[in-house]
Amino acid sequence: MKVVAFNASPHRDGNTVRLIRQVFEPLQEAGIETELVQVGGHTVRGCMACMRCTETGDGCCAGTSDPMNEWIEKMRQADGIILASPTYFADVTPEMKALIDRAGFVTRVNGTQLRRKVGAAVVAVRRAGAIHAYDTINHFFGINEMITVGSSYWNLGIGRLPGEVEEDAEGLTTMTNLGRNMAWLLGRLAD
Repeated sequence: MKVVAFNASPHRDGNTVRLIRQVFEPLQEAGIETELVQVGGHTVRGCMACMRCTETGDGCCAGTSDPMNEWIEKMRQADGIILASPTYFADVTPEMKALIDRAGFVTRVNGTQLRRKVGAAVVAVRRAGAIHAYDTINHFFGINEMITVGSSYWNLGIGRLPGEVEEDAEGLTTMTNLGRNMAWLLGRLAD
């Protein structure tokens, strides 16, 4: 089994990645392979509504100037998907929104390819607005007929400067529990 996490923060070692790593620990302990994909910092555009993905039927986005098709393929190959973003003006980063729009549309119109995969949102926040970002990610899972994993609280961690999220004991516990719940669910689905 494999879980792929997509980090939409431009910071490769910021709070969002630190939260992902916290989720990864129980997954790895359960023997589940993990992969971290850096989305933030890439120049990616949103969906152009060209509709070519509906015409070709090849499961690819017609836009090829960025790694989107590579990321879509990683989603198709994974058993579990973590979408992680810092909170930008009470929502996800533009890179995460582009990933959601393009990957969501391409996989839906080519046979609902993410159906019954396990999905989990991870959100880093300085102070407020994280619930809207959390909802944005969970809507992606819902419309793609995925199974969403919850935790002991909303899947978010609080911290502004890199590393501050490690001072959020409840946030770290939430991420650990999220990883445990994801590992449990993946195990039951594999049976």
